[in-house]
Amino acid sequence: MKKLMTLASVLALTAGAAAAQDISVGVSPGQHGEIMEQVAKIAAKDGLNIDIVEFSDYVVPNQALADGDIEANSFQHRPYLERQMEDRGFDLVEVGTTINTPMSLYSEDFASPEEIPDGATIGIPNDPTNGGRALLVLQQKGLLTLAEGVGLVPSVLDIAENPRDIRIQELDAAQLPRSLQDLDAAMINTNYAIASGLDPVNDAIATETDSPYVNIIVVRAGDENEPWVEPLVKAYHSDEVKAFIDEKYKGTVLTSW
Repeated sequence: MKKLMTLASVLALTAGAAAAQDISVGVSPGQHGEIMEQVAKIAAKDGLNIDIVEFSDYVVPNQALADGDIEANSFQHRPYLERQMEDRGFDLVEVGTTINTPMSLYSEDFASPEEIPDGATIGIPNDPTNGGRALLVLQQKGLLTLAEGVGLVPSVLDIAENPRDIRIQELDAAQLPRSLQDLDAAMINTNYAIASGLDPVNDAIATETDSPYVNIIVVRAGDENEPWVEPLVKAYHSDEVKAFIDEKYKGTVLTSW
């Protein structure tokens, strides 16, 4: 009996080793990378080894995924993915939700949107989805008015009313925190704000409300049923990861599950 148990144990260990799998997951700097580090620890218990690949912008992670350089990415919200697939022809699919990170307005000179003077220059991301998102927040805060029916991806051409003559400067999203000293204000994504040392709770002068921009885990179409997908999503949605997010970000990053 002892030999049988020992053999069974060996077979179980062998089966576990055979089931182990390595994948690469692309992330953007800041909270997406930090959270994925925690996800990797949980996933390793199920035999899934995650190599985290950090990208410095929002364009390359989807290209890398489409090219087969990585197996999944975790950095974007649904509207951005949809626009990328439309513009670049990517065949990608969502397999799970992750977090929501409200976009905020920052300024080194003014304490509220109301203090921003006429003729001020406000920076926004230069990609269509996050730029549109930024414009919607500026509208929420009364700084400008967009044309009706623009949806989630308005552009500066959709500004219908600009009574304060606000000048919009479009910059790469990752550059906005560094450019803040040269702007009157800037709309900055939470991940880039945190990565640059800004505190979304204490430093932001206005924050997005009623956001539809839930972030997602994305894979290539056809890979959604691969055996590593379920443990990846399961690890992300674990109680341990949720506790980490709640403790680490204290309300600036919200879980979707």
